Amino acid sequence: MRARPLRIAAAVLLSAAALPGAAQDAARGRQLYETHCGGCHYERVHQRERSRWQVSSLASLRVEVARWAAQLKRPFTLEDLDDIAEYLNRSHYKLEQ
Repeated sequence: MRARPLRIAAAVLLSAAALPGAAQDAARGRQLYETHCGGCHYERVHQRERSRWQVSSLASLRVEVARWAAQLKRPFTLEDLDDIAEYLNRSHYKLEQ
């Protein structure tokens, strides 16, 4: 079962590399996050000290979003995952594109 999250993470990375010009929708990502993630994954998690972050780039943020979605068996599309990552990046992480 561990192969599935890895496949999803790999797909997210490949989609990010293959479509660098594709625009992610942060507003849609916020809606998805608040609907499917916010109940358990409260905002304070994203407001820790920078040294405690588990992500260091936008690509690693996308991987984490995909990993958690797979663990929780959320049926997100790659576009959904990119939108959620874009929302989190704009609202909390502010990582370089």
